[in-house]
Amino acid sequence: MTPARLRVFPAISRNRDPQKYVGELMRVAQFADSNGFEGILLFEGNDVFVAPWAMAQHIMAETARSSPLIAVNPVYMHPFTAAKFVSSLAQLYGRKVYLNMITGTAVSDLQGLGDEQSHGDRYVRLGEFVALMRQLLSSPRPVNFEGRFYRANNLQLRPRLPAGLMPEFLIAGQSEAAQRVAKETGCIKMQMLPPDLDRGLDAPGMNFGIFARESGEEARQAAKERFRDNADDRELLALTVENSDSVWKRRLYDGQSGELHDNGYWLLPFLTFQADCPYLVGSYAEIGAKLKDFAAKGLTTVMLDMVADETEMQHVRKALAASGMF
Repeated sequence: MTPARLRVFPAISRNRDPQKYVGELMRVAQFADSNGFEGILLFEGNDVFVAPWAMAQHIMAETARSSPLIAVNPVYMHPFTAAKFVSSLAQLYGRKVYLNMITGTAVSDLQGLGDEQSHGDRYVRLGEFVALMRQLLSSPRPVNFEGRFYRANNLQLRPRLPAGLMPEFLIAGQSEAAQRVAKETGCIKMQMLPPDLDRGLDAPGMNFGIFARESGEEARQAAKERFRDNADDRELLALTVENSDSVWKRRLYDGQSGELHDNGYWLLPFLTFQADCPYLVGSYAEIGAKLKDFAAKGLTTVMLDMVADETEMQHVRKALAASGMF
């Protein structure tokens, strides 16, 4: 049986310039909209220049079909507020959105916000958040809910969201708590691209970047020109890791090198704080074959880091097209 096509959500490589942030997001959003991507990933956090819900509305107003993947962290809002945003966007644009459910942000940011929950308890809260939000969006009657972190008494969201516009929920954490909540809530489980590529894929979703050219050698040379090693950038990442309790970030950071593996796996963009995930480097045909193999093993959804210029985006499009899954 031929696997279904891959759903791809591009995200811009880490941007530290607020003057360029919106322009780069819109460039990728327009490209995604005209090339069959599902939507675009929008980050959340104290250091994000534009709140993801505001950016999602801006993107949906300026595109024909884009369904943004919006990061949602319970530390910033109540489930009713998130449900109201989803309902509002559905009414305004007649489109669904996807929700990337997260608990992580810098430890200093959590302290600044007065959030003192443990890592495990933040995931308990996340599971309750998803459960209550789903009930609010789908129930024709007022909702009653009793959890550790959320309670609702005859709470109703009007109008009820049509079934076809219900959001899909993703969870990207790699800890045992994240895995448990993903299973309990039926969220789409995400993982980072594993170093061996051929093994370790145990989730329907994966996060990585693509750097592609006509030939593998050309791709490797161009990638090293684009993402250069730098001691200051490595130190910047080290500081963020120290200020985080993220399991996935520590797993990528601990014991890894910036060498470009023979199979195309490359962690240097992450290690130099230029991306939030590993990269896959190779020819269009090589990357296309790997994506087809991933899909045959159950991959359905990709969070795809991209360099936000037109030339690089076209190279990515060719690699995706070579897979026959996009």
